[in-house]
Amino acid sequence: MDAKARNCLLQHRQALERDIKTSYIMDHMISNGVLTVSEEEKVKNEPTQRQRAAMLIKMILKKDNYSYVSFYNALLHEGYKDLAALLHGGIPVVSSSDGKDSVSGITSYVRTVLCEGGVPQRPVVFVTRKRLVNAIQQKLSKLNGEPGWVTIYGMAGCGKSVLAAEAVRDHSFLEDCFPGGVHWVSVGKQDKSGLLMKLQNLCARLDQDESFSQRLPLNIEEAKDRLRILMLRKHPRSLLILDDVWDPWVLKAFDNQCQILLTTRDKSVTDSVMGPKYVVPVESGLGKEKGLEILSLFVNMKKADLPEQAHSIIQECKGSPLVVSLIGALLRDFPNRWEYYLRQLQNKQFKRIRKSSSYDYEALDEAMSISVEMLREDIKDYYTDLSIFQKDVKVPTKVLCILWDLETEEVEDILQEFVNKSLLFCDRNGKSFLYYLHDLQVDFLTEKNRSQLQDLHKKMVTQFQRHHRLHSLSPDQEDCMYWYNFLAYHMASANMHKELCALMFSLDWIKAKTELVGPAHLIHEFVEYRHILDEKDGTDCENFQEFLSLNGHLLGRQPFPNIVQLGLCEMETSEVYRQAKLQAKQEVDNGMLYLEWVNKKNMKNLSRLVVRPHIDAVYHACFSEDGQRIGSCGADKTLQVFKAETGEKLLEIKAHEDEVLCCAFSADDRFIATCSVDKKVKLWDLNQEECRNTMFGHTNSVSHCRFSPDDQVLASCSADGTLKLWDVKSANERKSINVKQFFLNSEEPQEDLEVIVKCCSWSADGAKIMVAAKNKVFLFDIHTSGLLAEIHMGHHSTVQYCDFSPHNHLAVVALSQYCVELWSVDSGLKVADCRGHLSWVHCVMFSPDGSSFLTSSDDQTIRLWETKKVCKNSATVLKQEIDVVFQENEVTVLAVDNIRRLQLINGNTGQIDHLTEAQVSCCCLSPRLQYLAFGGEDGAIQILELLNNRIFQSRNGHKSTVRHIQFTADGKTLISSSDDSAVQIWNWQSEDPFFLQAHQETVKDFRLLKNSRLLSWSFDGTVKVWNIITRRIEKDFVCHKDTVLSCDISSDAAKFSSTSADKTAKIWSFELLSPLHELRGHKGCVRCSSFSMDNTLLATGDDNGEIRIWNVSNGELLHLCAPISAEEGTATHGGWVTDLCFSPDTKMLVSAGGYLKWWNVVTGESSQTFYTNGTNLKKIHVSPDFKTYVTVDNLGILYILKILE
Repeated sequence: MDAKARNCLLQHRQALERDIKTSYIMDHMISNGVLTVSEEEKVKNEPTQRQRAAMLIKMILKKDNYSYVSFYNALLHEGYKDLAALLHGGIPVVSSSDGKDSVSGITSYVRTVLCEGGVPQRPVVFVTRKRLVNAIQQKLSKLNGEPGWVTIYGMAGCGKSVLAAEAVRDHSFLEDCFPGGVHWVSVGKQDKSGLLMKLQNLCARLDQDESFSQRLPLNIEEAKDRLRILMLRKHPRSLLILDDVWDPWVLKAFDNQCQILLTTRDKSVTDSVMGPKYVVPVESGLGKEKGLEILSLFVNMKKADLPEQAHSIIQECKGSPLVVSLIGALLRDFPNRWEYYLRQLQNKQFKRIRKSSSYDYEALDEAMSISVEMLREDIKDYYTDLSIFQKDVKVPTKVLCILWDLETEEVEDILQEFVNKSLLFCDRNGKSFLYYLHDLQVDFLTEKNRSQLQDLHKKMVTQFQRHHRLHSLSPDQEDCMYWYNFLAYHMASANMHKELCALMFSLDWIKAKTELVGPAHLIHEFVEYRHILDEKDGTDCENFQEFLSLNGHLLGRQPFPNIVQLGLCEMETSEVYRQAKLQAKQEVDNGMLYLEWVNKKNMKNLSRLVVRPHIDAVYHACFSEDGQRIGSCGADKTLQVFKAETGEKLLEIKAHEDEVLCCAFSADDRFIATCSVDKKVKLWDLNQEECRNTMFGHTNSVSHCRFSPDDQVLASCSADGTLKLWDVKSANERKSINVKQFFLNSEEPQEDLEVIVKCCSWSADGAKIMVAAKNKVFLFDIHTSGLLAEIHMGHHSTVQYCDFSPHNHLAVVALSQYCVELWSVDSGLKVADCRGHLSWVHCVMFSPDGSSFLTSSDDQTIRLWETKKVCKNSATVLKQEIDVVFQENEVTVLAVDNIRRLQLINGNTGQIDHLTEAQVSCCCLSPRLQYLAFGGEDGAIQILELLNNRIFQSRNGHKSTVRHIQFTADGKTLISSSDDSAVQIWNWQSEDPFFLQAHQETVKDFRLLKNSRLLSWSFDGTVKVWNIITRRIEKDFVCHKDTVLSCDISSDAAKFSSTSADKTAKIWSFELLSPLHELRGHKGCVRCSSFSMDNTLLATGDDNGEIRIWNVSNGELLHLCAPISAEEGTATHGGWVTDLCFSPDTKMLVSAGGYLKWWNVVTGESSQTFYTNGTNLKKIHVSPDFKTYVTVDNLGILYILKILE
């Protein structure tokens, strides 16, 4: 405190102590931030009024100049004018930012930290709000270095962002609490694609040296994980500031053990996240004195000298910081217009009141109008052009350069004028300036210029087309992301339907955009602009939308898949296929490899209706009792009802604060129940469209709910391991059944066991209820809570959901691995599989009459299936054990389907001949297609003559399941191996079979050699060479200590390879009992190997998805082929590498695993990838000319692929 002020206070101390009452004085000083609540308590603890006054003055004497001024103003305000007059002479000269946080007090350290973290600069005119800044710092200090949340909340324009920035503009506070720095993110209203952009930018900023990753994360989960690692390892003890947060779901992306300060208008946004939470409320207005102070600083006058109109302006705008700043900026240029601006403000205000507006911050609208009117005439039109930008979108300078045909410097000068008038905001982070409007400014501009909007959008598109070609957009251009995200929006808004269709139906655009930002935003645009796109061709729109939806899981991965190859898998009538074929033919001429799926037309789409009512995963869909309506809910927190026949939307309600997991119609269709991750169950009146009751009681997410047949009781089940029954009328809990207890065992404590009760289903009489949890289904008695039955589904599948149809005695079950199955309740046998969803299926439900059923999935679709059609058409699922014969241009496939029928399939025509029925475990064709042989699970072997269907049966079969079977080249001898560790040789036309028995464990497989020799390998780690004439072992190789998983033989029959579960491969000579080379380096089981045709190379594949190419002569590693750098424990080939095959010229290699890949042997790089619908491919059959490939995935889908020429 200045000496003059201090002396004045000491001189008049006695008069002050005698007369003042401290309580109201202290209220003012606390609101100014110069007195703390604890100091106030200390004063109040003094016994008499005089002693309280003495204590307060003693405290003020120890404080700064601002405390003196605050005390003086408080005296004036409370009517102590005579005492204030005594202190007037000692008033020190203070800046508006006096004290620790004055401009001169900001150190270079603070400036550097805030600049690097993207924290906005102080406004040109700034007043302190010490109390609020102190409160924010105190709450941040309470985090004490641990993860947690501090929320600054208040109305729009109340200065939340300025306060957040001011709280960290303090050297000692930063050093003590956040030595790791501060990182500012302007969030705003976002959809998922917008949020992903924010996260990508933040990760890029935090990892500028790209030491963690050289690519941006492609989905929110990946970005969240990247952010967690960056904050933990590169920026520990740092603060993340999220400015202008609107939605709770956004915070989940940042809920990863960080210290976070956020500003918001919604106090409840942090309800969705975990950890300590503190709140700092901000009043909507500055108060009269602070408002006047801002105006005085703008016009460079003392507060006492301000005209009366200044007080009226503050009163009219309710002290809103944003409004006061806007008018102050105008007055700085035209200081004599007080009356004019007040009159403008008042007139507009009355007009809005007459409209009965409930808009809380209408004054901003009016100040905006005045501000725009006062712009220079030559730049008013430029401001009008900003009407076309969306809320909370930061626009790079380059976009406006294109829009206005101006140089960068010219554009920046114009925009700076808008910024100076508080009509625009500028973010100076990064390499260039980014400009954005406040959402209220956007509302104002769109309303004011509504009649011009279409032309303005058209101007934007036209200018883009002048300056850019779609194919020339590069990710390193500063405006690139803007065009990818908003070009379609501008075209739609400009009513440029032809151009929009050309853009959205372009495979080039889809490839470029999905590669940069993933598929989610594009899918959203197809939904958003469906009404326009359908004008050209509704089928095209559906083709492209389904192509994106069903390939979304691939388009979001790295390395980015070849979109032309994906397009070639579409039906030949599709526009996607037509464009892909055109591009593929052009690229094939330049040496690119593409594959045609020649039998894809046999794939049937069994869905009757596919709708996408939600913008995120659909967790549940259900029929109304009359079957006319469908209710659905999902991750977007909404409940929706639409027509079952057409998909027309009837109702949409924001039902819960978090993801809605289930919905259910009442029996009379008057009500619908919902339950959510927010642990609540709600009952909605469909006629009134309002919530009638909320049920509280579950302690974790509520997974499912279902009305009893008489509508008296509502059942709900939860991740807390319980099933609860509620009274519908009173919303009271009737009963709770602990399902978790049925999974307890002595080894696992109850608190560590997680049992999510997935779904419940009532019996027709309402006396029993069925629930599913983990891999079991339970049936309970409602009255006694007793367990009536328990069904175990097996160890390998988890029941996601199940439903029963009393009309046809069928059960539909959703299992893990995206499977949906129909089962007969009477026989206990599976009836059909339903293929179509490409992600987790959360719900399955029959219609009331059982004629159809619904499935809903993470792939954002709801599918409506016809029960009879599914039962009829699903019988053609193939097992993965097939044999293939290539003859000239013909492909013949022998396969077994899921109802035990042998099928002979013509690969060119698709014709299927159904042969005999048997319990087939493996099968094979004779080389000239005269015979086929098959082995069974009972060890029996049979041969079928195709010409007359005669069957020959081996008298002495294997003792257990036959695993492999093969004819010799002349077709006269059949060789088989089994789990019984024996190899059977059967000259089936002339003699009984005999067995080669020497292996100690199961024979893994065998291979025919020349001169009546046979190579077999086993789980016992040995490889044996047999003479099948003499029935003796000629060579016995002890190859590995662990299982021998595969062998291959060089084309000159001089060498063979062995691979093992011991993670090694070996190259052997038939002449030596010790290996020529031991190949080490694989980190997983080596499952397959293959020699090149010239015997110079050996390829090996392992369970981590790695393929290694070795030099056969010296055992050196030539190439390591891995599609992506594997994170620990993740297979890079989509699973195990199970089969390999070189091309005849040794230039290419094909591999099977989770999908098929082709490799350039010279470079070791991938040439092409074919993604199958399913996964876990066991074998790839390759034609001698290396142009045709045949395999079956784990869904039983057959793929006959031919190289496109």
